[in-house]
Amino acid sequence: MNYKWNYVPLTQEEQEAADRLVNEHHVNSVTSQLLVRRGIKTPEDVSKFFRPQLHDLHDPFLMKDMRTAVDRLNEAMGSKEKILIYGDYDVDGCTAVSLLYRFLQKFYSNLDFYIPDRYDEGYGVSRRGIDLAKEKGVSLIIVLDCGIKAVDEISYAKSIGIDFIICDHHVPDEVLPPAVAILNAKRKDATYPYKDLSGCGVGFKFMQAFAISNDIPFSQLIPLLDVVAVSIASDIVPIMGENRILAFHGLRQLNNNPSVGLKAITTICGLQDKELTMNDIIFKIGPRINASGRMQNGRASVELLIEHNYESALEKAEQINQYNEERKELDKKMTEEANSLVESTPEYKEADALVICNKEWHKGVIGIVASRLSELYFRPSVVLTESGGLLTGSARSINGFDIYKAIESCRDILDNFGGHTYAAGLSLKEEHLEEFRRRINEYTKEHIASGHDIPTLDIDAVIPFTEVTSRINHDLKHMRPFGPGNEKPVFCSYNVYDYGTSKVVGKGREHIKMELIDNSCKRIINGIAFGQSSEVNLIKTRHSFDIAYFIEDNTHKKGEIQLQIEDIRATDGEVS
Repeated sequence: MNYKWNYVPLTQEEQEAADRLVNEHHVNSVTSQLLVRRGIKTPEDVSKFFRPQLHDLHDPFLMKDMRTAVDRLNEAMGSKEKILIYGDYDVDGCTAVSLLYRFLQKFYSNLDFYIPDRYDEGYGVSRRGIDLAKEKGVSLIIVLDCGIKAVDEISYAKSIGIDFIICDHHVPDEVLPPAVAILNAKRKDATYPYKDLSGCGVGFKFMQAFAISNDIPFSQLIPLLDVVAVSIASDIVPIMGENRILAFHGLRQLNNNPSVGLKAITTICGLQDKELTMNDIIFKIGPRINASGRMQNGRASVELLIEHNYESALEKAEQINQYNEERKELDKKMTEEANSLVESTPEYKEADALVICNKEWHKGVIGIVASRLSELYFRPSVVLTESGGLLTGSARSINGFDIYKAIESCRDILDNFGGHTYAAGLSLKEEHLEEFRRRINEYTKEHIASGHDIPTLDIDAVIPFTEVTSRINHDLKHMRPFGPGNEKPVFCSYNVYDYGTSKVVGKGREHIKMELIDNSCKRIINGIAFGQSSEVNLIKTRHSFDIAYFIEDNTHKKGEIQLQIEDIRATDGEVS
């Protein structure tokens, strides 16, 4: 992969802040650059970043409607009303439902949960779900990770005597549903200081407020943090501010004392003897929880996440693992078909945004296919199929482009839509497809940055090999968890040389195992360049070259450092 390397030196003000961290607070000079780039400029900022504390979580009652929500829940429990916990069928929704169910079940038994069927009901609150709740005598529904746009459905529920509490993090419309309480920090009249909680994170804040109102110790909430971390990683929300605290302690819980269901999943994934990271959640744990909702019904994932018996949990984990295997096969087939369609259609290859449709594609996998297309073609992508008489789609974006706003600009021809900056869902009538495609492309052309179709590496720091030390590796470990807003730092070094012993490795001889030196020191630095064997001739010329890389532990040599090399290029003197 040949990237465009993007390095923006610190401004004078930022450099002065970095120097203060070095001189007054003994922060490593490279680490100080990384911190300042993340807006961390004071000793207090540094302390909170490196040592996130649960007592720094915001007061949940700062969230608008929180007192009303807690009062209504307490009233329902006091009157022994039937309560239904309702959530979306993806990872965020399933973790949120399991969190509330696990916690409230300790204090209350007249409780049930519901996950809508992706195929029969579609996204969000459905009339079918409301009618089933009515049949069961439910008078209060707590909906998580959806509901913020369900104006008609919640109006209907209200007319038949069912109250709603909404816990959502998606962008609201101008008109809010007539719920008893709406917990959403993205409301225009929001009073909460942090805007980027996951849906499960909003549910956690609700339970935090419930615990405060009932004198329940905060320690009883800590076991729930493992699923919060899973939601944060899987839903790709920023990992700074309050999310950093929740993710940090959630990972600690996941590694030290996970819930039975998550312990079973990690065992099925072969991760039981490994220190789990956000990447393990994104690439191993999250997809398995998601697979149930994609292939069958998300209820199976919630049943696993609330399971108390380990043997039963293992059986359930095996089942959702099988769903995941089926999902992977389907994903591969559909991605190949989508790529073939793009490559064989000139108007797609030249488009600023991809909008493709196949009525036969499986609804549960189109979001993954959209992600693959965005990664391959470096363009916003919308993939549509047919469901319930409408074209239903998932959209994925690229860095720096708000796909939600692009779709919102077409709202007059859509039946439904919702989502985030980088991921959204929508449905429309087939007769509007060509108009939608035209307008999305026009919007993209007007709003996307030039050169968007060239993959970019954002460089955090340019350093010589003298700076590649155990000290910086130690600091990097304390900067975890990494994710949006706190990306894993990318370094680059100029004018490095092959020591003479680098070689192509791997079953398909696709990787390069590297031993490198530069002019700053004679120490040999080990590196691995995955999938870059085509660059071996460049590094064997005896001329210098430049590398962009992550710094990591060497898993084969304990206590040593290894570079994971993301890109290699001939030396040209600087980064643009």
